[in-house]
Amino acid sequence: MSKSAYPLKLPTSVKTAAAQLAKADGVSLNQFIAAAVAEKIGSMRSAETFLVERASRAKPRDLLRYLRKAPKTAPASGDELSD
Repeated sequence: MSKSAYPLKLPTSVKTAAAQLAKADGVSLNQFIAAAVAEKIGSMRSAETFLVERASRAKPRDLLRYLRKAPKTAPASGDELSD
């Protein structure tokens, strides 16, 4: 496995909490942060794959079912369509 260094600046409170969790887990702070980043990457890639797959099956007419159920109210201030 190749490695790359990256200087990371964290708020003190975040670093302290991460260090406490890493210690409780019996790993270094570096290992803890690397695992947390890898976990976030995995979840984001999984979510993207899921959403792309779902979107590929979507049909515009299916959306009409939901639009018809939407309340017929004026948009909130600031949400109006602009020309």
